[in-house]
Amino acid sequence: MFIEIITPDKKVFEGEVKLVQLPGSKGGFEILKNHAPIISTLEKGTLKVVEENGKEQLFEVDGGVVENKANKIIVLVESV
Repeated sequence: MFIEIITPDKKVFEGEVKLVQLPGSKGGFEILKNHAPIISTLEKGTLKVVEENGKEQLFEVDGGVVENKANKIIVLVESV
């Protein structure tokens, strides 16, 4: 899967990942390969990305939105 994490100022992260955990407005959830298309709002919390090589990265976000379609994830957040 390919992910882009974008703030109003800059692109924070982009690359191939195997798992993304997100702080959804109605509870946390994760996206794996071939997940059904989804658009969701995010609340303040930790966004976890596991890259293809197994490296984990954590981003503290202040809310935003996520869209997943055809294994491409776009995360728009207020700040990181």
